[in-house]
Amino acid sequence: MNERSTMTQTAEAPFIGIDWGTTHRRVYALNPQGVCTQTFADDEGALACKGRFAEALDSALQSMQVQPAQVLLSGMVGSALGWQEVPYVDGSVALADLPRHLVRVREAAGSATGQATGNAEKLIVPGYCVRNAWGQPDVMRGEETQLLGAWALGHHSGWFVLPGTHSKWVELQAGRIVQLRTYMTGELFDMLGRQGTVAAAAGTAEQVWDVAAFAQGVQSAAHSTLSHQLFGCRARVVCGDMPASSARSYLSGLLIGAELHDVLRSSGDALRSSPVHFLGASELARHYLAAAQPLQLRFEVLDAQAAYLAALAYIQSAWKKP
Repeated sequence: MNERSTMTQTAEAPFIGIDWGTTHRRVYALNPQGVCTQTFADDEGALACKGRFAEALDSALQSMQVQPAQVLLSGMVGSALGWQEVPYVDGSVALADLPRHLVRVREAAGSATGQATGNAEKLIVPGYCVRNAWGQPDVMRGEETQLLGAWALGHHSGWFVLPGTHSKWVELQAGRIVQLRTYMTGELFDMLGRQGTVAAAAGTAEQVWDVAAFAQGVQSAAHSTLSHQLFGCRARVVCGDMPASSARSYLSGLLIGAELHDVLRSSGDALRSSPVHFLGASELARHYLAAAQPLQLRFEVLDAQAAYLAALAYIQSAWKKP
């Protein structure tokens, strides 16, 4: 399955950026002025492309009918399960300095060069590893490129949340990452919704979006440990306090609420003093905004694609410098 979009007609795209995740990838073509001319998306994520990344890249470029001079790769393509593992950088590296830490893809000896890829320079953006005050590491790959774009668009300090399978909360100070927290919100929501105690409680009931149940989940997340509150989702159903059809709404509120309450415990009034920058899908934005309101948190929704394109344009410009 793939999706192609042409923003303006172009015969060539000297610069390509690819957000190459675990299960999906999205490709962007930029002209010399840094303007996006085409996009292309498919399900050829890092897992699907294991052992054939060069061929998968060439296939995407042929679909877009472009032959670039430079290709920038970000996301899980630089992980141990990707094309080439790239070491993390730490918090001492400012976002603005990421172009100086790009890693060139090593070409296998005797490997064939694809027709579309040609002799394009291929570089991978490193992820970040940031340790907390107790030495516990946290990591991200791919989100750093969106953060660089947000920085390029003028958002230099404050908290940023990038939700998804693994939601990232990042605090920036003058373009440097000073805190990084990952929450397995999306992964837990998917797993618990499909199997186990909570899924059994929901049963075969058709799930409806229950605003009240979601709000109760957010509130419950503040009361005790998450594992206890997760069982409470089942208890509410079997004891008749909540219909089975509302189980997933409650679960969603509980997991998102756990993120918000945890960050609030560490930052408190500082988190409430200015808006949290949100980089994610509009549906998720609605859920986070609904969860934040009773906690007196404010969110500013940023355009995630615009941020990614701003990062590409910034790196493209930096590449041109001697």
